[in-house]
Amino acid sequence: MNNAGARAPAILIVDDDEGHAILARASLEAAGLSNSIQHFRDGQSVLDFFFPAGPGPHAVRGGAYLMLLDIRMPKVDGVEVLRRLKADPELRNLPIIALTTADDAREVERCHALGCDVYLQKPVDYDKFTEAIRRLGLFMTLLLIPPAKKS
Repeated sequence: MNNAGARAPAILIVDDDEGHAILARASLEAAGLSNSIQHFRDGQSVLDFFFPAGPGPHAVRGGAYLMLLDIRMPKVDGVEVLRRLKADPELRNLPIIALTTADDAREVERCHALGCDVYLQKPVDYDKFTEAIRRLGLFMTLLLIPPAKKS
């Protein structure tokens, strides 16, 4: 991913569907991305990554991240994750791409109002999902991502 000479941002896949996460990783790698990719199985685990409250992996101060965020998840849903991250002054510039199988126009509007950068509907078909994420990966190679300041 192009980042004007800076370290490539880590891609955070936040999705409770293990199959979708594996397909997303493979599709991003097929697009030529060599970024570090981390998978979080629910919204709470990614919030713990950015707002540490105990042991476990945590965001690196000054590290750059890009998040692929499923909206419908257990424990803490994607809308709440989006709300919390975008409300934090040090994390509001974190690029977040919302992914969901739903096509609810109200949900799309709400996510954008909270600061979602891109909202994509996950294709249900395996081949279409794989191709959509591969194309997203090609798009991501052109992005410039600011570092997160939160540790």
